[in-house]
Amino acid sequence: MGKKAIHFGSGNIGRGFVACFLHESGYEVIFADVVDKLVDSLNSTPSYNVIERGVDGTVTKKITNYRAINSKYNEAELVDEIATADVVTCSVGPNILKFIAPVIAKGIDKRSNDMKPLAVIACENMINATDALAGHIKHPKNTPEHRLDDHHERAAYANSAIDRIVPAQDPNAGLDVTLEKFYEWVVEETPFKPSEDTAADVERPTIEGIKWVDNLLPFIERKLFTVNTSHATAAYFGYNRQKQTVDDAMRDKDIRSQVNAAIEETGKLIVEKHGISAEEQDAYKKKIIDRISNPHLADAVERVGRAPLRKLGRKERFIGPAAELAELGYETSALLAAAEMAFRFQNVEGDDESKELAKIMAENSAEDVVAKVTGLQKSEKLYPKVLEVVQKVQADSQD
Repeated sequence: MGKKAIHFGSGNIGRGFVACFLHESGYEVIFADVVDKLVDSLNSTPSYNVIERGVDGTVTKKITNYRAINSKYNEAELVDEIATADVVTCSVGPNILKFIAPVIAKGIDKRSNDMKPLAVIACENMINATDALAGHIKHPKNTPEHRLDDHHERAAYANSAIDRIVPAQDPNAGLDVTLEKFYEWVVEETPFKPSEDTAADVERPTIEGIKWVDNLLPFIERKLFTVNTSHATAAYFGYNRQKQTVDDAMRDKDIRSQVNAAIEETGKLIVEKHGISAEEQDAYKKKIIDRISNPHLADAVERVGRAPLRKLGRKERFIGPAAELAELGYETSALLAAAEMAFRFQNVEGDDESKELAKIMAENSAEDVVAKVTGLQKSEKLYPKVLEVVQKVQADSQD
């Protein structure tokens, strides 16, 4: 019997990134989704293309050997497939993990202990997303307590960090996905090593393209505080200055300088905290600047900047590194400038969070805004600086 992978979420990341690697590693890919039109399209289209664009040219890959299950109507079928699969992956968004957990739990529970444990890897833009998914799966409402004792015999959970820019797609592209050539998919290896907490026959899945590591945190934070910080900085400054796309924003010398300054600050944290050499981090920063400046991946600043409430969160791309840097006595002015632009990203068409941000800013004191949006405590060194930023944005809105 051939290798089989279930992937939850058949959007652009699912089809273009994760499923592409699974396909190239010899897996049959079964997409699980709730969007009727997408499921029907996958089942009626025998192949689609993944178009990788880089500054050195374009590569097209043909994806076949897949099918799709509508999890809204065919849960029993999906449970059976999970019970006999080798791998479950997902790219549904952090807030959707709790909704896919029940059916995964049922599939794992139905799985024979004689099989190798199912490898579960969440591919989300979230730190420790697989741990979060595992928490939902193991919750008493999804997995009875008496079944947890040998749960590790049926499933192994590994956190991952994914890094690839997937811009907005041509509305007439069908199932085809265009993305950048560069990618990084890092997965922790420890859950696939036999130990007291894992099954004796556990082994890591054979997926080409994955970089296996024992400690994922340096890779997660390097990506979040370099790629995501720079991308969002360019988008928020770009939106504020009426730029259409991120690459257009990066052609503005002042915006490019702001982006460089922001990741110069985060780079100090990454080097000091994780022991990555300054030379390696500098080379990584240069690569990221080139990536987000790629004109072949024209990405609207509104799309990249969407969800400002999440992106201004305590552990996110601006406040997270800035808070740690402030405690260490380092400069944070560039990150604060980027955060200010994020606070100004209000009432943007098609983005509910930007509208909610505008409401919060209008109806609350600066102190309450800082508490609600960033989660910073008054005792933290960064707090008064962020308070100043919020006060400035609120004052400007009243002029």
